[in-house]
Amino acid sequence: MIEGADARTSRIRQDTPAAQEGLHLDVVPLIRDYVSLTKPRIISLLLLTTVATMFVAEPSGPPLSTILWTMLGGYLAAGGAGAINHYIDRNRDARMSRTSKRPLANGRIEPLHGLIFGITLGVLSFFQLWLTTNLLAAVLAMVGLLGYVFLYPLWLKPLTPQNIVIGGSAGAVPPLVGWAAASGGLTWDAFWPFAIIFFWTPPHFWALSLMIKDDYAKTGVPMLPVVKGEAETRRQILIYTIFMVGFTVGPTCTGLLGPLYLFSSIALGAVYVGFSFALWRNPSPGIILKAYLYSLAYLALLFVAMAVDAVS
Repeated sequence: MIEGADARTSRIRQDTPAAQEGLHLDVVPLIRDYVSLTKPRIISLLLLTTVATMFVAEPSGPPLSTILWTMLGGYLAAGGAGAINHYIDRNRDARMSRTSKRPLANGRIEPLHGLIFGITLGVLSFFQLWLTTNLLAAVLAMVGLLGYVFLYPLWLKPLTPQNIVIGGSAGAVPPLVGWAAASGGLTWDAFWPFAIIFFWTPPHFWALSLMIKDDYAKTGVPMLPVVKGEAETRRQILIYTIFMVGFTVGPTCTGLLGPLYLFSSIALGAVYVGFSFALWRNPSPGIILKAYLYSLAYLALLFVAMAVDAVS
C-alpha cells in the first residue's frame, strides 16, 4: 500500500507544472542541438542563392508555392548534409576550439542519432522535391548532398590543401536546384551562378582558415595556411578574388543579365579586391575578419543583384 501510494505521489509530482516545465527545459536544448546540426547560418546563404537563381531562370517569377517548396527541399538537403558532416568530423571537431562544443563532438547527441537524422533529412528532401517540383531538382539536391558528404570531408579534406577548391563544387549546386525547380530543366546559362560560387568558395574559406589555422594544425587537416603558410594563402586569396571578380561579368557577355547586374558586380567586386589586397599587404586579425565577413555579404548582394536585374 505504501509503495502504491509512493508511485501515485510520484506520478502526481511528474504531472505538476514544475515537472512539466523541467521536461520542457530538457527538450528545448535538444531541439536546438538538432537544428544546429543542419548548420542554419550556412543554409541561409545557400537558400538566398537558390531563390535568386530561380528568378534568373524564370524572370516572370516562379509561383510562390514553387519557391517555398524549393526552399524547404533545399533546407532539408543542405541540413542533412550538414548533419552527416558533423558525424564524419566529430572526432576532429572535438580537438578544435571552434567546434569542440558541437553536439556530436561533446556528446550531447549520440553520433549514430546524428547520422540517422542527417540521412532522414536527405531522403525527405529527395522525395519532397520530386513530388513538389520535379525529379531533376531532387536529383541535383542529392548530388550536392553526396558531394558535400563524400567528396569534401571524406576524400579531399584530409588529402590535399586544394580540398576546398575542388570540394567547393558541392556548395555551388543549390543554384542549379533553383534553376531546375523554376524552369524544369537546365541550360548553359544555369552554370554561371554555379561557377561564380565555385570560384568564390576558395578565397572565402581560406580567409576563415587563416583565423583558425592553429586548430587545423592540431587535427592534421592540410589546409592551405598549414601546408603552404600564411603568406602564400594571402597571395592565393588575392589571385582567386581578382579572377572571380573578372569572371562575374560573364553573364552580361552572354546576354543573361544586363547593366544593373554589370554595375553591381564591378562595384561589389572592386570592394572585394580591395579587402583581399589589404589582407595581402597587412595580415592583421582585423583585416582577416573583415575580408571574411565581406565575402559573405558580397555573395549575398551579388545574387540579389542578379535577381533584381533579371526581373527589371
